[in-house]
Amino acid sequence: MPVDFEFTLKAWQLITHEARSPTYRRLKNELSASEKTAVGGFKASAKVHEAWEVTVACARALKARTVLFQCPASFTQSRENVANLENFFSGIDRDRLNLCWEPRGDWDRDLVRSLCSSLALTHVVDPFLSKTETPDKPYFRLHGRGGWRYKYEMSELEELAAMLPRKKFGYVFFNNSTMTEDALRFSELIA
Repeated sequence: MPVDFEFTLKAWQLITHEARSPTYRRLKNELSASEKTAVGGFKASAKVHEAWEVTVACARALKARTVLFQCPASFTQSRENVANLENFFSGIDRDRLNLCWEPRGDWDRDLVRSLCSSLALTHVVDPFLSKTETPDKPYFRLHGRGGWRYKYEMSELEELAAMLPRKKFGYVFFNNSTMTEDALRFSELIA
């Protein structure tokens, strides 16, 4: 990769997703029954802590500065989930990493803003669907309007460019079938 290339990575799903997630089938080491109940949802468990340590090791290996915590829709706004989120982010060694949180579903905007502020998190959104609560440090994940097969029009890329703060740093991640092509066109547009 070029010298100035920056990797970002997604935190291991053992931190965010419960063991019923279909992606758990890809684990090389199967979880025991007790471990399955101790993972996901930012639970205060040895397995979640270990998953964070592995995530940090991967970030170091890639010289990544940013880690995304993408939550499943099942991680809803509840007292237990908010408490787990607060305990997790208050208790980990951040290793100088920029931590980004992508909640899904119906979360109260004021609560999201408050959590991002108090826990030093960047709010991750698809800006065509929702407004970020951390506009000075955006992280946009574009999943495609109507699904992952979507290809963005130039007018949409221009609209996206206008959403980025001037003279500040932000991330734009295309997560659709034409992600490379869309990202290259967007990169040329903002150059």
